[in-house]
Amino acid sequence: MNQKRKLGQQGLEVSALGFGCMGLTWAYGRADEREATRVLQRALELGVNFWDTAELYGPFNNEELIGRVIKGKVRENIIIATKFGFQIDQKGNLIGLDSSAKNMKNSLEGSLRRLGTDYIDLYYQGRLDPNMPIEETMHALATFVKAGKVKYVGLCEVGPAIIRRAHAVHPLTAVQAEYSLWERNIEEKVLPVVRELGIGFVPFSPLGRGFLTGKIHNVDELDESDWRRTSYPRVQNKNIEHNFKLVEKVKEISAAYKATPAQVALAWLLKQSPDIVPIPGTKHIQYLEENIQAINLALPEDAWNILDKELASFKPAGPRYLESFMKLVDRAE
Repeated sequence: MNQKRKLGQQGLEVSALGFGCMGLTWAYGRADEREATRVLQRALELGVNFWDTAELYGPFNNEELIGRVIKGKVRENIIIATKFGFQIDQKGNLIGLDSSAKNMKNSLEGSLRRLGTDYIDLYYQGRLDPNMPIEETMHALATFVKAGKVKYVGLCEVGPAIIRRAHAVHPLTAVQAEYSLWERNIEEKVLPVVRELGIGFVPFSPLGRGFLTGKIHNVDELDESDWRRTSYPRVQNKNIEHNFKLVEKVKEISAAYKATPAQVALAWLLKQSPDIVPIPGTKHIQYLEENIQAINLALPEDAWNILDKELASFKPAGPRYLESFMKLVDRAE
């Protein structure tokens, strides 16, 4: 069964391995609600009760799915994280960022309605709005907390300066960003700051958008509706050939110790710090059950050294987003 970890210093305790819900309805090929429901039900049985979603996923239908799954269950047994800060048109397209007070209020009420709950456990700003001072955003979040509609707050994809400014206004419980064996850009400046301030860290895409599982060898293997075929540079053209060199090393280690590459990649993240809670996602119960075993994966020191040091110098080919989406990431120090 899953273990527990604490995020931040405000009292939030979650399963040591969370679950990223995005792919159940969005981005990674065709959705199957019946199977998605089974996966979420099995996650609860395994103690994986920290679920990550967002209004953007779908948009909206990811939160609606979770709302249907949790209906009738003891609410306190499920920790729901969702995100605001997006400007979405009537056709469901992301057209910009908006953390204005009006949009934040509308987003919160919409998420509460879709999830069928009267509070959000962890409410993240999904991306930094360059037109809205972070202090104003945090003041608005503080009012949600005071009203009991939000328990804890966090930020996604932000740099050290924003983290410090935000935390000075209202305590941050968690910061979320991409972090994995092949995306380690936050190690130098972001992780030291969150640890200094006592903020938890939640790595999304801990399996490199599925690539670190070793199961993706060619972009043509992906479903035609899978966004990675056209919008994920690291599996485009010759990038995938270079990037698979890292995967091969992870596969060597996993084979030597009778584990899966995904288990090795997740175990490495869990080993980095007790305040790190990865949120891998999957559409399949088999992979969910395999992933949970990463919590107890024991490797000898020389294997950890390869992952920590040798792979640290690996430079993936291709950016992690198309430039249009990289513009939404706060890269200021």
